[in-house]
Amino acid sequence: MIRYRSAAYDWWRDLVPRAGYPGDRAAIAKLRRASTISEAMTEEASIALFRRVGATSAEDLPRVALAAAVLARVSKEPDGPNAPRSVARVLGPQKADDVSRAILSPLRIKRLLAADEPEEQLIAFRRMVAIARGSLPVRDLADAVLDWSETRRRRWVFDYWNASEIASTPTTDAPEEPV
Repeated sequence: MIRYRSAAYDWWRDLVPRAGYPGDRAAIAKLRRASTISEAMTEEASIALFRRVGATSAEDLPRVALAAAVLARVSKEPDGPNAPRSVARVLGPQKADDVSRAILSPLRIKRLLAADEPEEQLIAFRRMVAIARGSLPVRDLADAVLDWSETRRRRWVFDYWNASEIASTPTTDAPEEPV
């Protein structure tokens, strides 16, 4: 599966109703009602996503069905010029020392990161979307669900805690090294 980002986004845009476009409410409803990966695999919309992302093997179908079931819960993307493109950045605290303002608690992000089995991931990702009130960056979410690797999980931890901000902030706590 090579074309995750744009193909999954295009699939999602075709399903979601928006101003002047009815979307496919029936497909969304079926995917939202699917309580297992097996149920999601039998939906026509999951097969459409399978084809769009360039999947070719039956082994890819559960992962694609998981993505379809999760993406069907996203109703919109965060908007605005400064809206984060990373799901983990949207969910994390704005300041690393103020976790009370995070959309997703540190405990929930730990549970999500620990989800190894597809059924666990279905529950964890759907909860995450619900907590975010259905507003997440679709391209990044699709990439993550379709490739929930250890590298991706590390990236999510980094983004959740806004570690790039921490890494770029000079500290005055460390003594200077002698010249």
